[in-house]
Amino acid sequence: MPDTVRQIRSVLSAVLLALLAASLAACSGGDFGRTRESMRSDDMHRWLGAEVTGSVGLKPSQFQLTDEERQLRDLAYPMIEPPLSRPAWKSVFGDYKAMPSPWQQKIVFDRTMYGRTLIDEPHRSHSSRYAQLMEDVRNDITRFEPFFASAIRVIDLDRKRNASMARVSALSPREKDDAVARMQENSLIVQWVQQCLEQRISSYRWALERLVIQAPDGLAADADRLIGELAAQTANPPVQAQPPYGRAVVSKG
Repeated sequence: MPDTVRQIRSVLSAVLLALLAASLAACSGGDFGRTRESMRSDDMHRWLGAEVTGSVGLKPSQFQLTDEERQLRDLAYPMIEPPLSRPAWKSVFGDYKAMPSPWQQKIVFDRTMYGRTLIDEPHRSHSSRYAQLMEDVRNDITRFEPFFASAIRVIDLDRKRNASMARVSALSPREKDDAVARMQENSLIVQWVQQCLEQRISSYRWALERLVIQAPDGLAADADRLIGELAAQTANPPVQAQPPYGRAVVSKG
């Protein structure tokens, strides 16, 4: 009888451990703060188009996303999401969320938020704060070229789409509206990223200024150089944004 009881307890313990592991796996985020796999889908960033058009009083397109348009949205999201906006504990319980576009009336940009978060979060040393700042700036520099390369391709295809509509036979009003709406979405997403980059540069500079007066370090010069590099890229993007109601942005060159 004691052997039977021990076997039953052993089986129950194994079952409980398995259930606990499954429960943790179901609610946890991905490694290193990545969005958990259950949140991923091919069109997980499709909401960007509806957000930008809705924020300026326009209707989103009902067309399916092309591969290029999907890539544009995938590359835009990490440049739109504010740096340091995901506390470590949030990455465990599902961290992906939609964000309001800059054309929403109630959205007020706070250039001090990034710096205050950087300084207030626990760090082993002040040099690690400089390292975090430089890592965030480098990430933006790394993302810059892929995003705008994608934007140029999408804009070029939108230009061709716009030119071809006049030659499409029996083009219905609904089809025309959806085509125009998609071009507006793509244009506004590019403008959203451009605005976010300008805001990030302002935030990075505010943070660096506070770090310099609180904990002077030779790393400040390296951080300032990186911010200057990002600012130079942002000031001369490969695409020139048009007003929010523009159908497409214009590619340089």
